[in-house]
Amino acid sequence: MLAPYSQQQVVLVVDYGAQYAQLIARRVREAGVFSEIIPHTTTAAQIIAAAPAAVVLSGGPASVYADAAPSLDAALVAAGIPIFGICYGFQALAQALGGTVSKTGDREYGRTQLNVTDSASVLFVQLPQQLSVWMSHGDAVTQAPPGFTVSATSAGAPVAAFENQERRIAGVQFHPEVMHSEHGQRVLEHFLFGIAGCEPTWSMTGVIDEQVQRIRSQVGDDMVICGLSGGVDSSVAAALVQRAIGTQLTCVFVDHGLLRAGEAEQVERDFVAATDVRLVVVDAADRFLSALAGVVDPEEKRKIIGREFIRVFEQAAREIVESADHSGKSVKYLVQGTLYPDVVESGGGTGTANIKSHHNVGGLPDDLEFDLIEPLRTLFKDEVRQVGLELGVPADIVWRHPFPGPGLAIRIVGAIDAHRLQILRAADAIVRAELTAAGVDRDVWQCPVVLLADVRSVGVQGDGRTYGHPIVLRPVSSEDAMTADWSRLPYDTLATISTRITNEVLDVNRVVLDITSKPPGTIEWE
Repeated sequence: MLAPYSQQQVVLVVDYGAQYAQLIARRVREAGVFSEIIPHTTTAAQIIAAAPAAVVLSGGPASVYADAAPSLDAALVAAGIPIFGICYGFQALAQALGGTVSKTGDREYGRTQLNVTDSASVLFVQLPQQLSVWMSHGDAVTQAPPGFTVSATSAGAPVAAFENQERRIAGVQFHPEVMHSEHGQRVLEHFLFGIAGCEPTWSMTGVIDEQVQRIRSQVGDDMVICGLSGGVDSSVAAALVQRAIGTQLTCVFVDHGLLRAGEAEQVERDFVAATDVRLVVVDAADRFLSALAGVVDPEEKRKIIGREFIRVFEQAAREIVESADHSGKSVKYLVQGTLYPDVVESGGGTGTANIKSHHNVGGLPDDLEFDLIEPLRTLFKDEVRQVGLELGVPADIVWRHPFPGPGLAIRIVGAIDAHRLQILRAADAIVRAELTAAGVDRDVWQCPVVLLADVRSVGVQGDGRTYGHPIVLRPVSSEDAMTADWSRLPYDTLATISTRITNEVLDVNRVVLDITSKPPGTIEWE
């Protein structure tokens, strides 16, 4: 877990419960160095044994003085590994090194002026002496550890940054990973390259080569099936595995009855034409709808879908083996397009709470008959797109808006039935068509269309009273789905979408716009 790419240097991001831990990991990767998030419960011995190129300590909501506050093991500080502390991680680092953290009463939240005080600082070399940065702290470091130079201050933080070049340890009170901090990425890179001595050698090409070798070694001569949904994740995973093992791979496309309009046809037409992959299509709509009948709870929906997916794959595998002479070989492996955000949100990457179980992570049955191949498990969505382009996956698939594996089941708030699916499909098709017509597809990361199935409101259509459902538009902009902001679509486009939906989709008399960022809201409603 701690060193997924044996030939690459790895920076470990220790998560102290920060909302930005994933963003830190992304920023490190953007600098050309592979990173992985680990929980703060990981022992110093485990970290030292992993021999990381550096360790970054994230922020977090705790106070270092709280009884149950996460602490930093002195053994890690003494191990000679380069360390960079951010916010809470900065305070924990200061305390472990013998500095002083105090409750000053001078809290700083949001945009704050930072004053660089050390002209010889490596963190702030060739940067302005005053920077606008993003703070979020109550406690503050009031005295730097012995041997450390104070390199910056702010009104509420007497020690807003410190560093010791000889020990290769540094830290900042602010959040360099957020875009609100001026030159934050450069500060992080100054630590990585100027203090820690990392090299920017990580790339998508390296990921492909490493994974191809791993897959070949893992699979040998066995047969593999891939759950292909037509989305970018499963498509890129399939293309990567096919690069490794060729005709040993068979893709299985499950039409679970929860797809958007035209999706099954797109998979059979576009992806197969581009990759020449072997494809088996399974019509399982009745099976899924029967299993989901009357289910309202979104977690239960996800788990049911995950279970049924696996059972369908198992049956498909048996039929694939029985359909031709495969020299007695069985299907041993299942490929999934699991991404790092799936793992993190399902509570599997950081040691923090389970936000929602993804069907391919938290929804898998205990008696799974396959070993999993998940070549994208450590990647963010934008990195997966880069891999897809490197592999020659068609651009219209690579840049397709993300669509969840559970499909429209988690875009209907309430129980699922054929009529409600018909309503949502029609509304969704209108939204996708109008976003394309307006030329704003690339400006939007994703636009879930949600049916509030158990909500009705009074309307007037055709001079008569209606009592219909609302449709929610959820356009968001993001880099990696870990954080997101609502997309400011043109009013004319929104007006056209609303008019078309209320005119053309039966039982809908109201269209509303979700303007919530992530956090606090997730991108999908369920």
